[in-house]
Amino acid sequence: MSAPLIQGYEVVIGFETHAQLATNSKIFSRASTAFGAEPNTQASAVDLALPGTLPVMNKKAVELAIRLGLALGSHIAPESIFARKNYFYPDLPKGYQISQFEIPVVQGGEVSFLLGEEKKTVRLVRAHLEEDAGKSLHEDFIGQSGIDLNRAGTALLEIVTEPDMRSTEEAVAYAKELHKLVTWIGICDGNMQEGSFRCDANVSVRKPGAPLGTRREIKNLNSFRSMQQAIDYEIRWQIEQIEDGHAIQQATVLFDPDTGETRAMRTKEDAADYRYFPDPDLPPLIVAPEWVERVKAGMPELPRAMAARFVQQYGLPEYDATTLTQSQAMAAYFEDAARACGQPKLASNWVMGEISRRLNAEEIGMEQARVSSTQLAALIARIHDGTISHNAARQVFDALWAGEGQEVDALIEAKGLRQMNDTGALEAIVDEVLAANPGNVEQYRAGKDKAFNALVGQIMKASKGKANPQQVHTLLKNRLG
Repeated sequence: MSAPLIQGYEVVIGFETHAQLATNSKIFSRASTAFGAEPNTQASAVDLALPGTLPVMNKKAVELAIRLGLALGSHIAPESIFARKNYFYPDLPKGYQISQFEIPVVQGGEVSFLLGEEKKTVRLVRAHLEEDAGKSLHEDFIGQSGIDLNRAGTALLEIVTEPDMRSTEEAVAYAKELHKLVTWIGICDGNMQEGSFRCDANVSVRKPGAPLGTRREIKNLNSFRSMQQAIDYEIRWQIEQIEDGHAIQQATVLFDPDTGETRAMRTKEDAADYRYFPDPDLPPLIVAPEWVERVKAGMPELPRAMAARFVQQYGLPEYDATTLTQSQAMAAYFEDAARACGQPKLASNWVMGEISRRLNAEEIGMEQARVSSTQLAALIARIHDGTISHNAARQVFDALWAGEGQEVDALIEAKGLRQMNDTGALEAIVDEVLAANPGNVEQYRAGKDKAFNALVGQIMKASKGKANPQQVHTLLKNRLG
């Protein structure tokens, strides 16, 4: 399928994502990484590069990098090195950042996902370990900025893609898939508001078949909504500039969510501007095959593998399986309910439908669902065995969510929702309705199907909604001939 064109231009997008690794201490020191501490209370002498201090590698950070490499099908470098990336910024206390350049720990790999019904694959260049900088604070100061160095030295994994994406929708879908993966395998908490998962989008445009255009890097996109808006604006802006006869200048830009526009922050540096050289204080990082095997043994079932299993084991459509594996919590909830009720498709429908709708409305996660998987399974079992109708089931679900009771069967009895399955009683109601509605009977026999539905409605009304709809249809068909 060819890439979509915008005003005759092809969009080219690549991503650099900084995932804060789930370590209790920083990458080269013992300082805490807890979020929300008072400014400058978690910056150690090592983080500040005070004279006489030496960095010491955090083993947990390396293990988390290995986990990502295994999940992405990447090459785990048996030996990688750290470099000093030299640049000046007020919140960079050392005057350089310890990162990896020529030989990163994770090399290659790919991220695959569905965009609609089409499978997309984005190739990765690398994922390298590095330390975070501090944070400049502007809003609390008049005419000056404050510097908080609590983040300085926090362990990051920078994940870099090839420029494989050709639309904003594809870029956002990639970012969501990567976010899902890093949280699924437990290497990052994924909190975008706290800066744990920050995306930089490299955006350029070109005429089809032309060389790659000049890119502009949109920094620190901290929500998927902002990502969509920022890339869309940047694409339009670049096309307008080119159409007006202006050349695009390589630059780093920021997105302003208030105006919906990007603005240039500084000209974009190339690798040579950073004067990379091996860090003399850190030896090469050696990752033995045995270490990789130990990490592999502790890996969870990955989302794609689990989705494939749901298709094969439970007979679900691929769309359902992909949706249900958006998070481990959702997948576990579905599987618990499906196993308990023995009706996986019904369980899937309820989890993707009513459960997800409530969670979204209340802006809570699956862990906070007010109906347990056990309760949902019991509810589905009562639908399947004909005890209650789907409409009655929604009433029971509402009661469970509102905390009116814990037991499905007790709520069914208390609310008088048990479905009428007695054939004799239903036959009597059908006969009464037919006798009271001769016009509808004649219309149906004259070929008007709407008359049949009208009769069904009258029967359901007469039974106060308790009649089994399937039985009603069967009895009515038999009576009408």
